[in-house]
Amino acid sequence: MRQPPRYRLVVDVMVLMVRDDGRVLLLRRAGQVYASGLLCPPGGHLEDGETVTAAALREADEETGVAIARRDLEFCHAVHHRSPEGEGRMGMVFTTQRWTGEPFNREPEKCSQLVWADPARPPADCVPYTAAVLRRFCAGDLLSEHGWPAAGGGAA
Repeated sequence: MRQPPRYRLVVDVMVLMVRDDGRVLLLRRAGQVYASGLLCPPGGHLEDGETVTAAALREADEETGVAIARRDLEFCHAVHHRSPEGEGRMGMVFTTQRWTGEPFNREPEKCSQLVWADPARPPADCVPYTAAVLRRFCAGDLLSEHGWPAAGGGAA
């Protein structure tokens, strides 16, 4: 009997940097990138041979210039996302309330603005995937599904 192909997906990492007032840092994507003009947290793709925590720390540094100690990074949410094009992705979301340095736009070719936003009321111009993650983060959910047809059991 022939086995179905093994399911594979891209792993995204996101870091919710939370200030004392509860606002989280979002970056406005710019240039020739996916979702240009929309807001999302610092993050990116897991690279070959990299752990999810190492990727989260790397992405925060690459995009905002801050250093986060591994002990200050906490897992807060996993999301199984299906893009509008049908691509499956797994998002691993971390939070931190401590970092060294003042966040700045370290990748101006990919980002046009840093915005501190209330995660309970995501801005209308968030990437839909980001808005869903922020809502679930505020609800305290550890796992969600986003972009899957309702018949498949997934809810936004």
